[in-house]
Amino acid sequence: MLWTIISSFVLTLFACTYTAIHTNISNLEASPYHNLRRQLGIMMMVLITPELIVAWAIRQWLSARQITREFKKLGYPNIGPEAGSDSELPSAFGNSASHNLLHTSLVEEQDVEAPKQLFLRRFPRALARWAKRSIKACFSKHSEDYTWTEMHSFFVLMGGFMLYVDRKPYLTLRSDYILLLIRKKCIDVPDLTAEQIRDKSKGNAISKGLIILQVAWFVMQLITRVIYHLEITQLEVGTLAFAVLNFLTYAVWWNKPLNVRRPHPVYWKSTESRPEDYIEIDENNEFASWGYLAPLVGPCLELMGLPGIPTSRKLQVPTFDGSIESSDKLIPLCPGMFVATIFGAIHCMAWSFAFPSYQERVLWRIGTIAITSAPFIGVFVWFVWSPSYVQKPPHRFKILTYIIYIIYIALYTTARGILLVLMFTTLRRLPLDAYKAVSWTSLVPHL
Repeated sequence: MLWTIISSFVLTLFACTYTAIHTNISNLEASPYHNLRRQLGIMMMVLITPELIVAWAIRQWLSARQITREFKKLGYPNIGPEAGSDSELPSAFGNSASHNLLHTSLVEEQDVEAPKQLFLRRFPRALARWAKRSIKACFSKHSEDYTWTEMHSFFVLMGGFMLYVDRKPYLTLRSDYILLLIRKKCIDVPDLTAEQIRDKSKGNAISKGLIILQVAWFVMQLITRVIYHLEITQLEVGTLAFAVLNFLTYAVWWNKPLNVRRPHPVYWKSTESRPEDYIEIDENNEFASWGYLAPLVGPCLELMGLPGIPTSRKLQVPTFDGSIESSDKLIPLCPGMFVATIFGAIHCMAWSFAFPSYQERVLWRIGTIAITSAPFIGVFVWFVWSPSYVQKPPHRFKILTYIIYIIYIALYTTARGILLVLMFTTLRRLPLDAYKAVSWTSLVPHL
């Protein structure tokens, strides 16, 4: 029975840390060693901060929905090259500096509504509409037209369109860049259908369905153990937390291509101008000021979607971003708060479980309190980054902010590490009921 517990955890954790993560396209110039290190780094971030991964996925999904609406509103792919000036583009594309597509999507006609209430009200209904469309799409014939779909939006957000100048990769195209350059007759409309993007993906409905089946089986057998009043281990509780977040990740990333290696080329055709005549290209390293702490702090800041962190770089989008900047800082923060609270609350289920020692029980309770309250500490740090300080922050303010971030990340990482270790150390002395299994659950198909 102990091997069954461990094997269920390993399979479910593999589904949550490797197959469920739809990574952005890496740099074309990156070496295989760099790509391997990047993949291992992503898996480590999933183990340490799985709730931020879900928040990142939700942020991309909200961005993809807004981009899809804007492209359809403009009649893509039938966009006139000079149908109007740039000012006639929707406000979402009109100002690449503010880049506030997401804000426009969520607060239109409801500016007086609090962002958190707005997210909690709209997200469940939007998720239900997605499920209905996904089921309908499974039984409908896929067309080969060039209509812009949500899959196109995910593809562009993950760095799927690469601008080539003189047959060399020059710039990762954002959605607003594509519209601008089409209007300026600098590029042709990308001839890429949803089926062609789906063909680039390494996952489909069947492979994703098998992973969801394994996670669902684990949740089901855990529920049956509760019904039959059998003991549940701390390892199973921790796996349940990963499983719940895995469902959310798969739901919002269902239309995002999986493990795409190469972007789609878009060639510069203008002979009278250069890309920098229309697009401001910033190659500054925003994490350079962090020094040796950049590899640790950088991914966390990207996942949190902090202001000042770019959503796109020259030859790739950031590893943990690819969304649209919001002018309202609370909009991308709400998903992270909501998911992180759920993740920590699930660990609290083991509050009164049997532990091999009193010290381990205390450590578990401290760890669960730390990860559950972490979102609220993050909110405080977020509000410190007010617009008046982001532009030219005082030196003392920057030092204080860095110290807060370092302490915040260190405490949270320590708490997550303690919980992960306790999940396994508590297996050395389990109650007898923990070794019992509900026999009929083995008849349910699973991996």
